[in-house]
Amino acid sequence: MTQPPAIAVEGVARSFGSVHAVRDVTFEAHPGRVTALIGPNGSGKTTLLLMLASLLQPDRGTIRIQGHDPVTDPRAVRRVMGWMPDVLGSWATLTVRQTLETTARLYELDAAQARSRAAELIDLVGLEELADQPTRVLSRGQKQRLSLARALVHRPTVLLLDEPASGLDPAARIDLRVLVRRLAAEGASVLVSSHVLAELDEMADDAVYLDHGVTASRESVEASRSTVRDWRVRALDPAALAAALAELGIPTGGDDHLGTLVPVAGEQEAAAVLTRLTAHGVAISAFGPAVGDLEHTFLDLAKGGRS
Repeated sequence: MTQPPAIAVEGVARSFGSVHAVRDVTFEAHPGRVTALIGPNGSGKTTLLLMLASLLQPDRGTIRIQGHDPVTDPRAVRRVMGWMPDVLGSWATLTVRQTLETTARLYELDAAQARSRAAELIDLVGLEELADQPTRVLSRGQKQRLSLARALVHRPTVLLLDEPASGLDPAARIDLRVLVRRLAAEGASVLVSSHVLAELDEMADDAVYLDHGVTASRESVEASRSTVRDWRVRALDPAALAAALAELGIPTGGDDHLGTLVPVAGEQEAAAVLTRLTAHGVAISAFGPAVGDLEHTFLDLAKGGRS
């Protein structure tokens, strides 16, 4: 039996005076899945997240978070939702541990539960060495880890993450990706917004594309996914590769510093190109899409693929 969506948004709009930040947004996010929220700056992503987090009321449309309405029952929404904004201020004089214990008490955990949960989260986000330091000494990336821990303190089943990897070093980004996937595997519904589409490609199951406050239709997204895209091919002998491509009549989109670009329409055609090249005796060392699926779809929609 299919589970109902953890997040259901229908026809949502929000304006600020004459500025229409969100015009018409409709989508669902499901338990056990990571949903990417993708759009350029000014597309309405943060306004949408604020409405989902019960911090801003929509002008029209409906939002349900595990069946709860954030307008009429924000308390119920906040019990099940963890919210990590792009920038979250901290209590400068409190330590990391005190910050998490205080946050836990605000979510009605008792003192013992708050201490235990704080210790778990400090270990989870890798802040052990700074646990008893005031938060004012934390770097941008360390504050992001603390913000994530605060969002998880009450074990939410719906998680909103706005640019969670901002300021994180490469190792911490990998840890974040692993953690997000683990939370989804445990049944949480995760909605994550990021400008780093390659990162989202590695963690997201689904995607919502937003532009000028409007979500792209399912049909336009599917059409954009199937358009011709560049695959990058590298060979041990670049001259042999160039000769084979010319002899086989395989068109190219030119070279970049990482290899030769070959435009193909879908994975079946890509497989056929690879088969022909290897059969021709070319020793291929790398072959794959020049950009990830999400970036390809986003760029195609930006060129006018959205309906």
